[in-house]
Amino acid sequence: MPSRSLNPCELEIDLFCHGLRVDGSCTLEKDARLMSRTRAGLGSGLEIVLPGPLKEIWVNVPIEEDFVASSPYLLLKEEGGYRLRDQRGGQLYPVRVPPEPAWYTRVTSSGTPMCRVGVLQGTYLGIYISNSCLFWYTQPVANCRFCTTGLNVGVNEMAAKSVEDVVEVAQAARAESGLTFVHLNSGFHAGRDLDLAAPYVKALKERVGVLVGVQLTPTADLWKYDRLIELGADHFSFCYECHNPEYFARICPGKDRWMGQQTFFRAMEYVTRRLPRGAVSGEIIAGIEPLEDTLRAIDYITSLGAFPTVCIFRPTIGADMEDQPPPRPEEMLRVFRHVHDACRRHWIPVDVAPNIDVSLIVQPGDTLYLAPRGLRPRLYRWWLRALRALSGPYWSWKLRARPVPFETALKPPGPAPAAAGAGPASGG
Repeated sequence: MPSRSLNPCELEIDLFCHGLRVDGSCTLEKDARLMSRTRAGLGSGLEIVLPGPLKEIWVNVPIEEDFVASSPYLLLKEEGGYRLRDQRGGQLYPVRVPPEPAWYTRVTSSGTPMCRVGVLQGTYLGIYISNSCLFWYTQPVANCRFCTTGLNVGVNEMAAKSVEDVVEVAQAARAESGLTFVHLNSGFHAGRDLDLAAPYVKALKERVGVLVGVQLTPTADLWKYDRLIELGADHFSFCYECHNPEYFARICPGKDRWMGQQTFFRAMEYVTRRLPRGAVSGEIIAGIEPLEDTLRAIDYITSLGAFPTVCIFRPTIGADMEDQPPPRPEEMLRVFRHVHDACRRHWIPVDVAPNIDVSLIVQPGDTLYLAPRGLRPRLYRWWLRALRALSGPYWSWKLRARPVPFETALKPPGPAPAAAGAGPASGG
């Protein structure tokens, strides 16, 4: 039983691990965003916002999975507002339930419902750009064991999104929801993945003026990253999920068979040398592999000048790992204290870009709430605050629509640059 109220990041971690039960007093059907099982399924929960003195925290909280039935947290609606009650100790936490954007219910010029093209997950727009993932259609099936992409894409969202539809949805989200960041991802497409992203990146930079992130399976053709950077891609994330190679092979059989873990490492190391510090992320899942391997992953990613995107394992409905329990909050607190420590030691600029709050993960910036007392954590927080204050003109410049030369988008590749060094030593 908790003996004290939790700070916003501690509460965020607890909610990811326990989920949230919904009281009958709640009227989420009219107050909340659409709960949609899109992409890998991690965004299938309820979007809420936790207020706090350092920053507010967006959380996509599980509410439908089986483990939620034993959650100590109950969402209540009282006097027109929402609160969480921790029934172990009676603590009450005010929360905000963000409403569904008006543009969700509109259609694009082709007649496609906008919410079937992209959805807000926190404050950023997530778009799965192409048809499902080939890992689901191999023999034997080789999908990642935590993922439900093959069950969602083409059912809960459009299987393939036209460039025009993506642009129209991004324009609506920027005008009405203050959008600054569009995140493009996809499943495995046998080496064509980065090629598929190119026209979307070009159109978003030219016609919308947003920051664009790309999260696709990696390639040994490293020149393709240079082409996307020339087209305006601002961020790359590499989802290798497990640092321990044995767990990587077991949990991500398709990635292990067709790419291998070292391809992720080489691509991530290559791109971190070509983009500003903090413009690349390595994505892992905490709660699947041994804890020490997760801590090694965080150290490796931050040593490159990238930031660690750490998802807390969620046993999503329909996934192969649906019956595996989520991790213990005490272990996840250790993970995210390590995230803060590693980002501080390597001076990773987190939460500097405007209006990018990701609800699916505990962001590195959220872990400021977990910082220990002392001069070095204070210096790091002051440095981040100064970066945010001084970088306004830079972000205004980045968030402008600008033409991308046609020849840049279509030019044939030159000689491929030399491959980066091998990935980190890892293992048990």
